[in-house]
Amino acid sequence: MNSIFGTLIPIGGNEAKGNENEDEGLDFIAEGILAQVVKESGGTNAKIIVIPTASSVPDKVGENYLLAFNKLGCTDVTILNLKDRGQGEEKQNIKLLNEANCVMFSGGNQSTIASIIGGTTFHKVLTHKYLNEDFVIAGTSAGAMAMANDMIAGGSSTNAMLKGALRLRKGLSLIPELIIDTHFITRGRFGRLVEAIAIHPELIGIGLAEDTGLVIKNGNEFGVIGSGMVIIFDGTLLTHNAHQQLEKGTPMSISNLTTHILANGDKFNLNDRKIEVLPLHSAFV
Repeated sequence: MNSIFGTLIPIGGNEAKGNENEDEGLDFIAEGILAQVVKESGGTNAKIIVIPTASSVPDKVGENYLLAFNKLGCTDVTILNLKDRGQGEEKQNIKLLNEANCVMFSGGNQSTIASIIGGTTFHKVLTHKYLNEDFVIAGTSAGAMAMANDMIAGGSSTNAMLKGALRLRKGLSLIPELIIDTHFITRGRFGRLVEAIAIHPELIGIGLAEDTGLVIKNGNEFGVIGSGMVIIFDGTLLTHNAHQQLEKGTPMSISNLTTHILANGDKFNLNDRKIEVLPLHSAFV
């Protein structure tokens, strides 16, 4: 694997989607996750861009992030709500991105991120900075899910484990080895992540609880931060997976799905798919 110099911080979030109250929450700030974003970005003088494009209430969400970063002592935070693909080509937005130390994507609808930003010059520069610079890309909820190449675009929890309950589309491809789901415990999303791995058993499924995030270094090793759990599904050793042969709506069956449950301070290596569970007094730094 070639060296990747940037850091990804996907967060399970506590921001609702659709027409729910997306301005509520941001509870992960109190657990230090947002403070970790600031630390990884270089401290309170870091140039941070918040992109609330995914949200249906971007102005309110942007205000909340601005307030939160200000409370942490940050001095250079810009809210950039990209509303259409043309804004992803504008010189002033590219200049802002080139000068930034961190980009933070809000929650909302991950497909909106992919549709408006994916494939634009803004996306290309974002990817280049992540691969080649000491640069941080953080995202909560939809912003975390959009980091994948095979991005979960939707799926019914009530129909989970029936073939076709999951919808996938192309994301921002920042870490194509992962499929990421969020609000994982509270919204009962086990089934749809299992189907994602049944479709792509070569990938690692990541289920992020709220108040929980990952700090991913070198595109390879990640450590868990926050107060909740991370569920990992590894389909490398599946001995039965009939997903391709099943008709839509048919209950799925798979066997020998490797599952890990990690908490704050635990680590996982994508290259060898090994976990490292740290002592209770330790934390990922």
